[in-house]
Amino acid sequence: MSDYQIETKCVQSGWRPKKGEPRVLPIYQSTTFKYDTSDQMGRLFDLEDSGYFYTRLQNPTNDAVAEKICELEGGVAAMLTSSGQAANYYAVFNICEAGDHMVCSSAVYGGTFNLFSATVKKQGIECTFVDPDASLEELGQAFRPNTKVLFAESIANPALNVLDIEKFAKAAHGHGVPLIVDNTFPTPINCRPFEWGADIVTHSTTKYMDGHAMCVGGCIVDSGNFDWGQYADKYPGLTKPDPTYHGIVYTEKFGKGAYITKATAQIMRDLGSIQSPQNAFLLNVGLETLHLRVPRHCENAQKVAEYLNGHEKVAWVNFAGLKDNKYYSLAQKYMPNGTCGVISFGLVGGRDVSVEFMDKLKLIAIVTHVADARTCVLHPASHTHRQMTDEQLVEAGVAPDLIRLSIGIENVQDIIADLDQALKTIENK
Repeated sequence: MSDYQIETKCVQSGWRPKKGEPRVLPIYQSTTFKYDTSDQMGRLFDLEDSGYFYTRLQNPTNDAVAEKICELEGGVAAMLTSSGQAANYYAVFNICEAGDHMVCSSAVYGGTFNLFSATVKKQGIECTFVDPDASLEELGQAFRPNTKVLFAESIANPALNVLDIEKFAKAAHGHGVPLIVDNTFPTPINCRPFEWGADIVTHSTTKYMDGHAMCVGGCIVDSGNFDWGQYADKYPGLTKPDPTYHGIVYTEKFGKGAYITKATAQIMRDLGSIQSPQNAFLLNVGLETLHLRVPRHCENAQKVAEYLNGHEKVAWVNFAGLKDNKYYSLAQKYMPNGTCGVISFGLVGGRDVSVEFMDKLKLIAIVTHVADARTCVLHPASHTHRQMTDEQLVEAGVAPDLIRLSIGIENVQDIIADLDQALKTIENK
C-alpha cells in the first residue's frame, strides 16, 4: 500500500483478505493458536519462525491495525499497546535500563511527565526536562554520556507547543541517540515526524485515531532509520546477545525490524500491556474515517479559536492556527493542513472564573478525555495535572487558569453558541 495516498491507506491498509476471506477485518478473539507439531511451536518461541501462538505477544487483528498505523506514519514496523501511556513507557524502556539517562521536553502530558519524572526514576532511569523552545545549544547541555533517548510531543498536551522536530532530531542525532515523538494530537494526517528526522513515533490511539471515546489504546512505530549498530555499546539490548532467547542479537537477525521485535518479544512478553483484539477492531473502524474527521476538527477549532480570540471575557487564546500565535510559523512548516482540534485559553478573572465557566456549559461536557467526535473541556491544573506543583505547571506550560477545549465534529455554530451562553452567565455576575 506504500504507493497509495494516505486517505486510501486509512481505509484499506493493514488487512488484505485473500480469496474467500472476510472483507472486513475479523476479530481474532482467541488467546491461543493451534499447531500440528511441538517443533512448530518451539520454533515460534525461539523466534525462528513468524506466526501466532499467544495473543499477549501477537494477534492477527492487532497486527493488521498496527500495520495500518505503520503505513500511515511511513515506518517499517509497529506494535499496539493497551494505552498511550504504555506505548510511551515501552518505547523508552525498550532501550533504557537502570543507570541510564533520558532527556524529555517539559511540555508534555501530565501523565507522561509523572511517568518520566517519578516512575522510571524508581527504576534507575533519570530524566532531565528541557524547554521545547530552547536553542539547539541549550538542548545539547542536557545530554550526558549515558543519555539514551530524547522524547517530545509534536503538539504538547495541553500546552499546545508545536515542536521544532528538525531541531530536536539534530540535537538527538548529534549525541548519538534516537528521537521519540508522541504524535497523538496532529496524527499522521497532519504531521509525519519521520519526514523531519524523528526515529520512533508513539500514539495514544485513544484520541483521534479511535475518534469516538470507545477504547483505550496505544501504538509504537519505528522508522527503521536509527542505526543501533553504530552505537552498539550504548544499546546492548539490541546489539548484544539476549540470553532469554538463546543469545539472539536483534539487530543481526531482524535488521530494521530489531526495535519492534525486541519490544514485542521481550518487553511485551514480560510486562504484558497488550491491546485487546476487540479494542483493535474498534480502533480500525475509527482509522477508516480519520482522514475525514481530522480536517473537520481543525476547521471547527479554527472558527472557535477566532471567536474566543475576539471575546472581551477571554484573557488569552493558544491555538497555532491563529496568525499571532508564537507557534504559527512552526505549524505552517510541519502541519500546513492544520494542527489539531484542541484549543487552550484562559478567562479574565483567573483560575476560579475559568472553573466556574466550565460548570455553565451545556452541550460541551467536562470529561477526562480529549480528541474525539464530541466537544469536551477540562481544567488541567484541577484534573490531569493536579499532581504537579505550581512550579512544575509553569515549566510544563500549564497556566493555572488554562482551559483545554477539545473541539468535536458537531456543527460549529452550536459549539460557539454554548460557549457564548456560558460566557454571558459569567459576565452577568
